[in-house]
Amino acid sequence: MGIFSGNKEKDKLVLVFDIGSSSVGGTLFWTQKSGIPKIIMSFREPIILQKTLEIDKFLPSTLKSLEIVVGKIYKAGLGKPETIFCVLSSPWHVSQTRIIKLEKNAPFVFTSKLAGSLIQKELALFEGEYSAKYQDVKSPVRAIEFKNIKTMLNGYETSNPLDQKAKELEMIIFISISPEQVLKNIEKTIGKYFHFKDIKFSSFSLVSFAVTRDLFAHNEDFLLIDIGGEVTNISMTKKNILRESISFPLGCNFITRKIASSLHASLTEAKSLISLFKDGHVTEFMAKKISPVMDKLKKEWLGKFQESLANLSNDISIPSIIYITVEKDEAVFFSQIIETEQFNQYTLAESKFKVIFLGAEIFHGLTQFEENVARDAFLIIEAIYINRFLINSAQAGQV
Repeated sequence: MGIFSGNKEKDKLVLVFDIGSSSVGGTLFWTQKSGIPKIIMSFREPIILQKTLEIDKFLPSTLKSLEIVVGKIYKAGLGKPETIFCVLSSPWHVSQTRIIKLEKNAPFVFTSKLAGSLIQKELALFEGEYSAKYQDVKSPVRAIEFKNIKTMLNGYETSNPLDQKAKELEMIIFISISPEQVLKNIEKTIGKYFHFKDIKFSSFSLVSFAVTRDLFAHNEDFLLIDIGGEVTNISMTKKNILRESISFPLGCNFITRKIASSLHASLTEAKSLISLFKDGHVTEFMAKKISPVMDKLKKEWLGKFQESLANLSNDISIPSIIYITVEKDEAVFFSQIIETEQFNQYTLAESKFKVIFLGAEIFHGLTQFEENVARDAFLIIEAIYINRFLINSAQAGQV
């Protein structure tokens, strides 16, 4: 069942928080019988930009922005939500696609118990790998989602594997984990206004993949790039399966910091100058100062992008179609950087990347809005996904 299908259940009021690395967003929406969510409130609060990113200050700063968003929605008095979701972007989660294989000489029955046991073993392996890689992170981790992307019995894909017999099983699952300390602080902050025992968490990687896959069903192979404030996350989809993800610690904020440093300006002044420069509204003298710095920053980001693609590809060719999610003001800047990159070094095809910006306009007709509600692309994507998740509660483990 695709995302854009009808809803047979009664309408529900849902509250969603989008927690990124440059801002926190919040939206209230009604699920509808049409399958199209109706957004009645949307609000976003920036995370205070630090001159130098300090991890111990980053979480408290993010939680402060979250509390402002939660308070604003609560005080609007638009109703008590039935469910609360939090969608986390990098660096607040780590995700990975895992392949589980089981072969036996004699046929066995695929049951929920067997699937659960195999997934728990795979989750324990993933958590162990995470702990070994991030030894400086003292907080234990919590699994926030594991979604079954594909199940194959005896080499054939099946959407209804339960109680079927097979000698060979292959499950492709997507797992996301997050530090317990981060999740508890988020729950505590939301709990100041909304008293919910069970807040549901998901990763923006999975959410954006599911919506993009269903919206652009004609493209089975694509890259999805989420450029946040501090981190750029790249996910690769092949034959409609989210295969791999990789990230690097350069987002939009590194540009602001470098311009501020180079021009001996404050971060606020740097943001303003960058905006004016992109629009062609700075003096010729200032343009000559900013232009070489921007060229250097483009090369620095592109270098990390190239390095990430090389690590992603291994023996797999890189798709030429790229969908990007980024703040609207930054879309042209990053699209142009990516489009200049030669594609043929990653695949046999001699072509350049085709970049499609997932702005609010592209989802026209897939969401409805109350009057004067801000069109926030990230929150729109999340509302579309969660609307489907609620509709398909019986298939909540699948995407």
